[in-house]
Amino acid sequence: MSGRPARRGAKGTASPASAADARAAGRARGLVIAAHGRHYLVAPSGGGAMLQCFPRGKRSEVAVGDHVVYEMTSADQGVIVEIGERRNLLYRSDQYKSKLFAANLDQLLIVLATEPHFSEDLLGRALVAAEANELKPLIVLNKTDVEAALPLARQRLARYRTLGYTVLEMSIRTQPDAAHATLIEHLHGHATLLLGQSGMGKSTLVNLIVPDAEAATREISTALNSGRHTTTFTRLYPLSAPAQESDHDHGDGALIDSPGFQEFGLHHLTEGTLERAFPEFRPLLANCRFYNCHHLHEPGCAVLEAVADGRIARERHALYAQLVHEASQVVR
Repeated sequence: MSGRPARRGAKGTASPASAADARAAGRARGLVIAAHGRHYLVAPSGGGAMLQCFPRGKRSEVAVGDHVVYEMTSADQGVIVEIGERRNLLYRSDQYKSKLFAANLDQLLIVLATEPHFSEDLLGRALVAAEANELKPLIVLNKTDVEAALPLARQRLARYRTLGYTVLEMSIRTQPDAAHATLIEHLHGHATLLLGQSGMGKSTLVNLIVPDAEAATREISTALNSGRHTTTFTRLYPLSAPAQESDHDHGDGALIDSPGFQEFGLHHLTEGTLERAFPEFRPLLANCRFYNCHHLHEPGCAVLEAVADGRIARERHALYAQLVHEASQVVR
């Protein structure tokens, strides 16, 4: 996908029509529960068999979690003609293209592990994305049974705890019941996007929370015509029976799993959005000498003064500077 997806309330997304209006026009409404390329799996509102849908036109801005209006083209296929109004849309981008994660989210669950070594850069970028989209971020530190690696992992996460971020420690493989109880407490009633590098235990977490996840994945893969063994697609697992879900939310919650990735570009975020996405920056922004301070080299910058005296970690400011630099790159 090239270009940048439409943001909340942007042109190209329509407010959801009423169910009666959709039926009168020969259309139906549904929830996008999986995406692979231009193939989407839609669960009809009110229940019924899932169907494979395609976007109208060459360009697609449909995301998992979208409420859509579609027209049937056959017994098990349709074309998406409208995207409902979104509360948010999470995606990553570089200067060339964008990759959608999901829409209409409540929180972001970032899975880390004591080993292998997790990327603090990816963690920091995920937290910035959550802040920019007003999502609650949750950090899971998995594999706490690897006791030799636990102290260093805790040390690396200490600054995030200090910033107020929730860190949940668990060992999903060795203490599944305790992990399940902790996770359900935080997932219930929320639409949660799951992010994590390979090897962190993301798939194990999904299988713990959604016991039939592997069977559901095979079914979705077949329905998307994306290959029997394909797992590189984003999919939504309801945490309640579909019949119990309303047209406007995810019932008792939903867990949205996304493919692993090694880069998390945020080129679409403006400098103003970035400075507010660092919670330790926010109380200081009004104290800079210049109203248009970039917090990079300016004299009288309250943020730089806080970096100098240790109130803000140098690593966090370095991430901010890198993101500002990336956002300034323009393809010519």
